[in-house]
Amino acid sequence: MILVTGGAGFIGANFVLDWLEHGDEPVLNLDKLTYAGNLHNLDSLQGDARHVFVQGDIGDRALLDRLLAEYQPRAIVNFAAESHVDRSIHGPEDFIQTNVVGTFRLLEAVRHYWSALPAGGKAAFRFLHVSTDEVYGTLAPEDPAFTEEHRTEPNSPYSASKAASDHLVRAWHHTYGLPVLTTNCSNNYGPLHFPEKLIPLVIVNALAGKPLPVYGDGMQVRDWLYVADHCSAIRRVLQAGEPGQVYNVGGWNEKPNIDIVKTVCALLDELRPRADGASYAGQITYVTDRPGHDRRYAIDARKIERELGWKPAETFETGIRKTVQWYLDNPEWVTNVQSGAYREWVAKQYAD
Repeated sequence: MILVTGGAGFIGANFVLDWLEHGDEPVLNLDKLTYAGNLHNLDSLQGDARHVFVQGDIGDRALLDRLLAEYQPRAIVNFAAESHVDRSIHGPEDFIQTNVVGTFRLLEAVRHYWSALPAGGKAAFRFLHVSTDEVYGTLAPEDPAFTEEHRTEPNSPYSASKAASDHLVRAWHHTYGLPVLTTNCSNNYGPLHFPEKLIPLVIVNALAGKPLPVYGDGMQVRDWLYVADHCSAIRRVLQAGEPGQVYNVGGWNEKPNIDIVKTVCALLDELRPRADGASYAGQITYVTDRPGHDRRYAIDARKIERELGWKPAETFETGIRKTVQWYLDNPEWVTNVQSGAYREWVAKQYAD
């Protein structure tokens, strides 16, 4: 069995579904079910004995100790995190509590569990920490992409909290010998993405006839990674990664945000045309840029390809088409996640 934390969120739920699709090893899924954790993401696993769900917090040491003792996982994949930059600007404390304090408590519980394992189990055990390219800071247009050797220079409360968690994971390996692996991924997109992030927000707002908010000039560049590719990378790192190593996971798809928005609009024009025949691009609205907005992220994913033989299967063109189609095919999921709190958040964030 493996333990997955944050397994009801966007990437975590996709990983749990992907894991059980590719094998029969059971998953113990621990998720706090905050606003972005959604058990409906896992509806297809109802009645599946391979999936055990527990609602709980990685900061709850007593719960962690009990679950580790009871289920004896051979590996842990840590997705649990507060992950939205805009939210971290408005309320950074939750990010410190979950991403820093929570990771610390999880590491301590895992360290004590791992240290008591028999020699064979101890050697085979792995703790995989899922992180982000945002810990590296920002790049100028002419700069080479982030490698694993790039120093961390986080610029938002979110990325600072994730960088702190990365450092804790590294320290627990070097100090205690805990066999850890860290992945730093670029911007994920795909099914089950909570519609506060750019791509699902554009799809949902476009279909609702609402403005499509674009920060500043829209020329912030990101590398885009289809979530199923990210899941396959994590499976590969867990299988063959070297303890103590960091692996950057990217999609080789650097694109400005405004291009992303226009691509989504063009796909919606094709797949779900507006009744008046106009393009959804007419709904694009430029809003005041957010504080400290990083200009460019880019991932150099050559290490994971060279050492572990992994590379993404999807191009951006194939992945974004699958993503838009998924949202068109799953309106009930979208309706269910759009709680009153979510609508209030979007109204507050994009008021100008």
